[in-house]
Amino acid sequence: MSVRSKGGGALSRTALTVAALGVVFGDIGTSPIYTVQTAFNPDDPHPIAASVDHVYGLVSLIFWAVTLIVTVKYVGLVMSADDDGEGGIMALISQVQKLRDVPSRTKFLLAGLGVFGAALFFGDSMITPAISVLSAVEGTETIASSMDSFVVPITATILVLLFAVQRFGSAAVGRLFGPIMIVWFVTIGALGIRGITMHPEVLKALSPSYAFDFLFHSGSSGFFALTSVVLAFTGVEALYADMGHFGRPAITRAWLLLVFPACILSYLGQGALILDDPDAISAPFFRLMPHGGLVPLVLLATAATVIASQAVISGAFSIARQASQLGYLPRLRVVHTSTRAIGQVYVPVINWLLLAAVLTLVLAFRSSAKLAFAYGTAVTGTIICTTILFFFIAHHRWKRPLWQSILGAAFFLTMELAFFAANLTKVFHGAWLPIIIGAVLFTVMITWYRGRELVTAERKRVEGPLQSFVDDLRGADPPVLRAQGTAVFLNRGRETAPLSMRECVEHLHSLNEHAIILSLETLPVPRVRDSDRLEIDHLGYRDDGITFVRAKHGYFEEYDVPRMVRLVAKAGVESPLEAEEASYFLSKVELKPTEKPGMSSWRKRLFLATALITAEPADYFKLPRDRTVILGSHIEF
Repeated sequence: MSVRSKGGGALSRTALTVAALGVVFGDIGTSPIYTVQTAFNPDDPHPIAASVDHVYGLVSLIFWAVTLIVTVKYVGLVMSADDDGEGGIMALISQVQKLRDVPSRTKFLLAGLGVFGAALFFGDSMITPAISVLSAVEGTETIASSMDSFVVPITATILVLLFAVQRFGSAAVGRLFGPIMIVWFVTIGALGIRGITMHPEVLKALSPSYAFDFLFHSGSSGFFALTSVVLAFTGVEALYADMGHFGRPAITRAWLLLVFPACILSYLGQGALILDDPDAISAPFFRLMPHGGLVPLVLLATAATVIASQAVISGAFSIARQASQLGYLPRLRVVHTSTRAIGQVYVPVINWLLLAAVLTLVLAFRSSAKLAFAYGTAVTGTIICTTILFFFIAHHRWKRPLWQSILGAAFFLTMELAFFAANLTKVFHGAWLPIIIGAVLFTVMITWYRGRELVTAERKRVEGPLQSFVDDLRGADPPVLRAQGTAVFLNRGRETAPLSMRECVEHLHSLNEHAIILSLETLPVPRVRDSDRLEIDHLGYRDDGITFVRAKHGYFEEYDVPRMVRLVAKAGVESPLEAEEASYFLSKVELKPTEKPGMSSWRKRLFLATALITAEPADYFKLPRDRTVILGSHIEF
């Protein structure tokens, strides 16, 4: 598990649980505001009459959908499939790729399915903040209709502030938002109980028979109602993706002890209120509150729906980091914001790209009602992909019997495919948006993966084996000129020779008398002791000044190459003076697309465009600019 306590026992666990409330459950926890209301919206393309049977059926569907998909599947099953503490669909892809008894073609197909699910999740990460904050700010119109013209500017301002605070880390954001969400869940639970007392018979909706009758004995109403029911668990994939931030125990405690009961009580209370007063159908959530408490409730709901955006933002950071590690995105600058949890990260480029996308949606659609029909398609698509990958892992990794895996997958896929099909009926009303976003991002990710394969293969060919290069260098006749000083060549590993080192020898016909080939490796621990940090290999010769060094880092540590060179000097490889005056050599590889087979020309251009978000290496490794030499070379692919 990625969460490591720094001490404090129960206090530490409580703090993590509170922080999880502020980050993980904002989306799924604010669904009661609009789920029931949306189901009976008269402006819906497929309106549903608010009859007694339909109210019972809708509440029953919501209860059993949340119970089975969120509680049983995600909290009970899927969250057990972590990858060194990390959750999310990319973690499932990583586990599939590690399986040894699975054919490569099957891995490729499943990885493609998972990448598509991740792309849909990124689409959800764009839509959720836009619709959540818009719906929150639109609530101010119930206080003063004159606020209408200020909705979009206020929304944009809130979103900019929300994304700006992400750099402080999800733990800090969680500590800020967590107490607010505690008040929120206690409030909606209490209001739900108030509604139930008005019509206690609503508790009968807990029986699955009402959900069954609504689906199969009410014509098409039950099927179309699924597009609203899905709103009750739109944040579930973010719940899994955020697991690396706080760990499974904290999320499970928060869900079972507070979030799940509060949400179900709210849904039951709203159903009871409609049965008792059919006029409450226009705003059943707010009508549960006595008139005197409406203003505080609107303000609290505004705060809660703003917080709802945090779940998908944090999840997007986790998914992007995992996608980069798996080779589906370029190397990204990742800032680790906690020594307690490996998954608490901030990814600047993803943060600002998301903000740009969210602001574009807000300015283009300008109301939550116009975005509402797009909500649901992305999350149901991701949920389906997660189900397939999870049960495949359950069979091949945990050796569950095949019949159990097939039965479990069929059970959940039957429900989830029904939700997905229902949402597809709104393709021409807005559901096209997440599909298009998902398709574009899927194309970008698989293009980067394939392009990286082609470039890596060509680079290995050009670089050649490191040991052979060093052996040839030692036996060169005439010998290569060895200049005074220390040169550090960054390399990805021990297998190949650094392009920058090869360029020095072949074009400058010289090499520093002390040459360090440095490879950096990140381990799944917060920090590495300096005594355990270095692995030194003299490549067969100890007296010719050419040394390979692997420098190990903890995930909380930033790369500081000059400091690593000083540690190498202390280890006796170089003198301290030479370490302080070392020169650093990087290869700036210019990629040139050609007509070579392997990828179409338009995808090669897309690969080059995606490469623009790669982290700049000199800053990333803290290299001194005045002693950093960048040698250009090119790779044709």
